[in-house]
Amino acid sequence: MNPLNDQQIIDSWQKNAAPWTTAVRENHIESRTLVTNQAIVDAVLAIGPKTVLDIGCGEGWLARELATHSIRVLGLDVVSELVEQACKTGGGRFEVMSYEDLAAGKLTERFDAAVCNFSLLGKESVDGIFNIMPTLLHTGGYFIVQTIHPVMSCGDQVYQDGWREGSWHGFSNDFTDPAPWYFRTIESWVRMFHEHHFHLTEIRDPMNPYTGKPASIVLVGRLNN
Repeated sequence: MNPLNDQQIIDSWQKNAAPWTTAVRENHIESRTLVTNQAIVDAVLAIGPKTVLDIGCGEGWLARELATHSIRVLGLDVVSELVEQACKTGGGRFEVMSYEDLAAGKLTERFDAAVCNFSLLGKESVDGIFNIMPTLLHTGGYFIVQTIHPVMSCGDQVYQDGWREGSWHGFSNDFTDPAPWYFRTIESWVRMFHEHHFHLTEIRDPMNPYTGKPASIVLVGRLNN
């Protein structure tokens, strides 16, 4: 049995909810402040939705940002402490819900767009999100994913799908027990969109202005229905 699994991701985030909230709200994460925060906001604004489902919303920063553009957001996260923090600061509606419950059809609303911003880290849980996604969107709705760039994050390991050890490198010592994550190639991400009835309208490589290398990859899919 593989020791790295989806449950370990949840366990890690439950342990690190407080330092994560601090890191996000005090702008401790350079890549976010330099590149990736604006990258996901730009991708959402480019499609002009009125309603957005933020899956893995964390402490709610994206909902707050989108609210300034008159976009109504429902944020979901399995970590209750993060949802509590999101509710305190507002900007949208927030609920505690696991990816498994979402995949099982516990949410009956539909949205103009759904967003996963660095929140698709597992294997089975991600498969479940893609399976249910067409039922969560209005006709022609969009699914936007920002994630770690496969080419930049592969390192010296073989470029193929599989579990990887996590790391809090660059973060404060308040973080413990880094979450593992399931590595997917660009080809695998593209295939997942296509197999679940999405036409990829755009793939963006947001660039770090200092390194000249991609800080992430953003995939924008439109539902074929």
